[in-house]
Amino acid sequence: MRTEMIILNETRDVSLTAYLLDAGGEFKHMMKHPAVLILPGGGYQFCSAREADPVAMPYLAAGYHAFILRYSVREHAVWPNPLEDYDRAMALIRSKSEEWNIYEDKVAVIGFSAGGHLAAAAATMSKNRPDAAILGYAVTGEDVRACNPSAPDTNKAVDKDTCPCYLFSTRSDSVVHILNSIGFMQALAENNIAFESHIYAYGPHGFSTCDTSVQSADTIVCSRTPNWVPDSIGWLRDMLGEFGTNGMEPPVCKKYVTADHEAFLSIDCTFRHLMTNAAARAILEDLMSRMKGSTENAVPLDSAEMSIILNKMPLRELLAFSRVDRNIIEMIDGQLGIIPNN
Repeated sequence: MRTEMIILNETRDVSLTAYLLDAGGEFKHMMKHPAVLILPGGGYQFCSAREADPVAMPYLAAGYHAFILRYSVREHAVWPNPLEDYDRAMALIRSKSEEWNIYEDKVAVIGFSAGGHLAAAAATMSKNRPDAAILGYAVTGEDVRACNPSAPDTNKAVDKDTCPCYLFSTRSDSVVHILNSIGFMQALAENNIAFESHIYAYGPHGFSTCDTSVQSADTIVCSRTPNWVPDSIGWLRDMLGEFGTNGMEPPVCKKYVTADHEAFLSIDCTFRHLMTNAAARAILEDLMSRMKGSTENAVPLDSAEMSIILNKMPLRELLAFSRVDRNIIEMIDGQLGIIPNN
C-alpha cells in the first residue's frame, strides 16, 4: 500500500489523502479496486480525526482504496464550497482510475454528521455523484443550518438520480435528531431508490467505528452498533459487486427497488406503472382476459381492498402470487422488454 497527499485548495486548506492498495502481482485476481471517499464530521468547524483514518482501515482491509477529504470548514464552509471540494476530489479520483487502479464506476462516499450532510449532498446534487453513499448519524434536513446556515436541506434534494444509500444512527442521538435519517429514508423510498438502514436503540453522537480505540470503553452505546462497519462493507459488495476470479462480480442488488425507471419495461416494473403505458396495458389486459374465469389463477384486480397493494407490486410477484405458468411469465417479460419505458 502507498499513501499520497494532494492539496486541492491551499487557501481553504482542503486536502485529499489517498491510501492505495497494491494491485496485480500476488493479488492477480485484483487488477483494480473499488474505492471509498471518507468525509469526516465536525459541524463544518473542523474535520474529525476520529472519523478519518480509523474509518479508512476496515475498508482497506476489505479491498477498497480509501480516500479522506478534509473539506472547507469554519469561515470557508460557506455553501457551495464544501460541495465543490467534494466534486473536485471525486473528479480527481475517477480521472486517475488507470494510474491508481480504480473501478471508476465503483466509488462510494462515506460521511459522518456534518460530513454525512456533505455525503448526502454529494448523492443528491453534485456534478460527480458517487456510486453509493454511506451516511453515519448524518444531519440531512433543515437542522444542518444550526452548524452551517448556508447549507441546503438534502432531504428535499433526493431524486431518481440519487445513488443507493446505507444509513446508520442511534435513536437517542441528542445532537442530530433521528428524524434527519427518517426524512432522508422517506425521500429515498418515494423515489424508488435502494437503501439499507440501521437505527440502533441507544448511543451518543459521533461514535465513529464504535471501537474502543476511538470511543471510550465506558461509553453507553448499544452493543450492536459496531456492526455497522462489517454490515456496510457487505452492503457495498451487494451494490457494487463482490471480488471474483477475473475482476468484480455483477452486483446482487440494483439501484432501484423496482424497474419503473429502467430504459425498457419488464415484469419487474410495478403493475400500476405498466398500466400507464398503452402497449403494456394491452398485453396485460389480454393476459387477464385469458385468465378470467380461472379460480386457480385469478388475479383479484377488481377488489377495491386489494387494488392498492397489488398496484404497487412488481408484475413478477403478482404473476407468481397468481400461480401463472413460468413459460407464460417469460413470454410476457419478452413482450414487455421491447417496449421503451417512457
